[in-house]
Order: sequence, then structure tokens, then C-alpha cells
Amino acid sequence: MLKVEIGGDGQSTDGTEPSHMHYENDENYFRGYEWWLMKEAKKRNPNIKLIGLPWTFPGWIGRGENWPYDYPDVTVYYVVSWISGAKQYHDLDIDYIGIWNERSFNSKYIKVLRHTLDRVGLKNIGIIAADGNWNISRAMLVDPYLNDAVQIVGAHYPGTKTVGAALLTKKKLWSSEDYSTFNDEVGAGCWARVMNQNYVNGNMSATIAWNLVASYYEKLPFGRNGLMTAQEPWSGHYKVEPPIWITAHTTQFTQPGWTYLQADGHLKKGGSYVALTDGLGNLTIIIETMTHNHSECIRPRLLPFSVSSQKATFYLKGTFSKVKALQVWYSKLDFESANSTLFQPLSPIEVFEGTFTLNLDVDEVYTLTTLKTGQKYMYREPPPSQPFPSNYKDDFNIRNPAFSEAPNFADQTGVFEYFVNTSDPGDHVYTLRQVVIQRPITWSSDADQTISIIGDSNWVNMIITCDIYIERPHDGGVFIAGRVDNGGIYVRRTKGIFFWVFADGTYRVTGDLARKVVLMKGLAGVRDRTWHTLTLALKGSSASGWLNGYPLWENVPAFKPSNGWAAIGTRSFEFAQFDNFHVEAS
Repeated sequence: MLKVEIGGDGQSTDGTEPSHMHYENDENYFRGYEWWLMKEAKKRNPNIKLIGLPWTFPGWIGRGENWPYDYPDVTVYYVVSWISGAKQYHDLDIDYIGIWNERSFNSKYIKVLRHTLDRVGLKNIGIIAADGNWNISRAMLVDPYLNDAVQIVGAHYPGTKTVGAALLTKKKLWSSEDYSTFNDEVGAGCWARVMNQNYVNGNMSATIAWNLVASYYEKLPFGRNGLMTAQEPWSGHYKVEPPIWITAHTTQFTQPGWTYLQADGHLKKGGSYVALTDGLGNLTIIIETMTHNHSECIRPRLLPFSVSSQKATFYLKGTFSKVKALQVWYSKLDFESANSTLFQPLSPIEVFEGTFTLNLDVDEVYTLTTLKTGQKYMYREPPPSQPFPSNYKDDFNIRNPAFSEAPNFADQTGVFEYFVNTSDPGDHVYTLRQVVIQRPITWSSDADQTISIIGDSNWVNMIITCDIYIERPHDGGVFIAGRVDNGGIYVRRTKGIFFWVFADGTYRVTGDLARKVVLMKGLAGVRDRTWHTLTLALKGSSASGWLNGYPLWENVPAFKPSNGWAAIGTRSFEFAQFDNFHVEAS
């Protein structure tokens, strides 16, 4: 299954994702990358199940409050529009919908959502709730209407454990977000352990990894916490990390509709096993023997346990007793030489009168299956890793962009989209525009300013030039910046060297995004609704700025931060345009 964010214009860990409805009278079902991602997943597995979940919501939904539940009909309309748009514009059938990622649930909202889905002919879509802890299960036990509305009880990072109330609901239980661990061998060990033991210990029949692919700047929060890494679109470099092959031990030998057998448990000397069937005679068994220190996830704390080498005998009963042989796929995580064996086929194991025995070592994963379709797919050698180009330009002159946002820019507050400036007869027809004009209903501590970062977090010396267009009169403002040191859920604490100009004709140089550390200020003569060119030069411990090619301020001390990204942004949630961005850095 594939779970995607329903973009809500707010920060959701490593950046913002655009909403399909920035404003109440606005609908656009081609923003962002999630539509593309779902279609690519369907190409590879037409049976894959699709899940949508909001992290944030556009501000108009809250009617002035940072809360999506005061007007449940409005929020339901917004979410159901996303589901309908997926079908109408992309022929994507959404299978499950969530409530609000890791935030409070609201029983009335869930019931209104269920009623509306049924009323508009979407009865097949299941509601997952509440993508946090297990507390909703207690509410479901005392509210039969809520219980009827929810199909899946989903918890995040449950540590392979569930609670009694969740079991009493008789609903399917899922770990609807898990893993979130650095994708080396330890991350692979974490993933192997929780995929099995979420069912063995907690009766959870699905485990969803956050995140799918680490495709964001590595110095943002939770760097390389994906199943694989592809964070250099400028070079094309990627790396298929160990967790991908651990995933294959389960996903290559099951499909939606397979069920767990009540034949699972812990091995005598540590480790676990599960068994699944398609109900048509096929059988898949997954065994893992992960040791404690080699399988710690980022959360929650893992209590001590021991695993040692052992001989394990398995007994196949019922119709499976007739199985004569099982295909074998094997992984061994090597923490000494980093020379792990990952997802290798072994000779089939013979089953004699329903019995077979394995000699198991520590930190191993076995898949034994009746299916003969397993493959370790080959992929082309990726291009070599390269740093971000030290001389980078973007004029945004794309008539029909494939995506709504410009490549390599990573929005951290606000949304910066390609824009056709039909009112400008000059050189600025195609621009990049900040389009969020009301603070979203936030999931994390979004900044009060909008910001999009680009480049290399190790850059020290740089010259940044960009044409800017302030649209908001009187109190509007924009900036360009260098040595930007933060983003993601920590964006409010971002420091750097920020060169601001404002519609009232003033400028400021600050050491932070919040404009609390003022390094220089004065008059600039900038006006709104007029194009201006800003240049920021950082060299060593000195910063200087130019306006329209002329020096405006010079040699301002710039000691901290010592390195960071380049960035553009606005004073507040306001329309503003950017064009002809250029950075030279070292």
C-alpha cells in the first residue's frame, strides 16, 4: 500500500506540500508530486492500495482558527474533493482516508465524513483513525456510531504493542506509521523486526513506513530516514538502501487480500515468524532474528531482549501439509564489515511430511514461500554523487511545467509555484510566485514568514541575485538569504543572513528569519508592484547587498551561521514574485 499526504500548504516535517485548494474558490488537482507518485505506484502494482492523510489544512477551512473541526462540513468537503479529484483527473481510486496526522480526532467530524462518503457513492473508502495513539479505540467502544464509521484503527510507532481497547473494537489494527529510522543496516534491522512483530505482538496486519524515499536535503530533519535514498535530482544519483530489500521479503510474496494465519510467534532463542496465505493454496513464511542493538528504531525505546543462534523446526498442517518444497530468500545483516547479504535466493528447502528445519543465526531474515515469482530486480548503476552545482540559475521560463513547483527549491513555509504573469508585458511573464496568503492550520511550528531553500547546506561564500516583485502594498516585503541553517519542523528557529526589502521603501539585514537579530537597516526606495533586483554577497565574515546593481549596504559583520543554504521568501503570508534566480557559491 502507498500512503500519501493530502497537501495542506503547511509544514509537515521536511517541507510544505501544496493544497489542491489554496483558497475556498480554488481547485487544482495537478499541484505537487503526490498524484504522480500514486500513478507511478499503480504502474508497478495495479493492486496497490492508496491512502490519503492530511497533515495540515489551508487556513480558510478554520475560519480564522488553527483548528479543522469547528466546521466539519467544510473540512469534509475539502477532503472529499481531493478524493473525487484523484478519480476525475488521474483515474486514481483512493481506498482509505485518514483524519489528521498525529493530532486530536473529533468524533463528529469522523461521522460526518463517513456519512458524506456514503452519500456521494464512496462507500468503498475506509476511514483510518486516528493516526496517533490508540485512544480512539476507547471512544469507539462507547459510541457505536463512531465504531461503525471507522474501518481501521491505526496507531503510529506502537513499539509492536497494542492495547486491550483496540482489540475489543474487533476492527483491523494497523501500524499506520512506523520505522522513521536512518536507512543503514540498523534501520533495516528495525524494519525487519517491526514488520513481523507488529503482528506477532500487537495483531497489526499492516505496517507502513515513513518515509518511502529520502528525497529531501539531507540536513533537513530526519535525513535519510527513507527506505532508500534519492536526494540529488541535479546529479541523478540514488542508492538502494538495505531496508528496500528487507521490504521485499514480505511485499514480493504477498498481495492485498492475503491474510495472516494464526500461526505466528516468537522463536525459542529470540526472533519471530509469521505466515500468510492467499486462500488459494499459496503460503509465505517470514522469519527474522534481529538482535536488540542491531534493530533499534528511532522510537519508541526498545526494552532489552536477547537472540542467539538456534535450530528451528516448522510444521505445516492442513492443506499445507502437502507442500513438498518451499522457495527460499535470505538476508544477513553484517555489522562488522558492512558486507551484508541482501535478498538472495537460496536452494529450495524440502518439506518432508509437513516438516522442515532451519539453522538460524542472528540478524537474519528468511522468506519461505510456495511462490516462484521472486526476483532481485537489477537496476542501472546510478550516476556518481555530485554536490549541488556551485553556479546555479533558474529563470522559471517554462510554459507547461511538469510540476507546479520549481526543481531544487524546497518550500519550508508557504508554497512557491510557477506563475504566468499576464499583466507584465516585459521580461517577467514566467515567474515563481508565493501563493499562500493565509496562515495554514498547522501541524508543526510553521514560521510567520514564508521561505524556500535551495543549494548546499555546506556553502560558505556565495553571491545570490534575484529579481523580486512585492505585490502587497504598504507592509509587504520579500527577502533573499544565504547561510540558512534550518528548515522542516525547526523552521521557526532558522538563522542566516537575510536581506529584506519592504513596500514602505525600507530595508533590513537580519541574522534570522524572525527578524529579531537586526544587523543593518535603512531606506532603499523599493516600491510595491515594481520589479527590483537584489544581490547578496557573503564572503568570510562579511556581507554586502546591492539593489538594482548599486551598493545599498556593505561589509556588515556576518559571523554566524558559518554555512548554509540559499533562500527566498516573504515577510508574511502574501503574494510575491521571484525571477532570474542565480547563486554562485563555494
